[in-house]
Amino acid sequence: MSKKKRRLSIKLTQEDFEKIHRKAEQANKNITDYVTTTCLGKEIVIITDLAEVLKELKAVGRNLNQIAVLAHSGRITAVNLSQVLDEMVEINENLKDILERRRWSV
Repeated sequence: MSKKKRRLSIKLTQEDFEKIHRKAEQANKNITDYVTTTCLGKEIVIITDLAEVLKELKAVGRNLNQIAVLAHSGRITAVNLSQVLDEMVEINENLKDILERRRWSV
């Protein structure tokens, strides 16, 4: 059951309503939650361009898992992880780039 018991009614132009509605959708919030969050001064953060970075990170994780399985089964005894390190550095640089560009907005 919702704790919200008070109602706030405001008048908007159609254009303003559509802008607020669009921004609420971009933030994956309903209009009530979006307006409440923004009016209370809380920041809504939407980070774009993470799909490719997450794909790379999952690939590195799969590679490490395969190495762990081979090591536990005794099929390998030494591993050169320089390629994994290079991939992790690239992923980290991509994440920094995304954050530095502040590619989020509502």
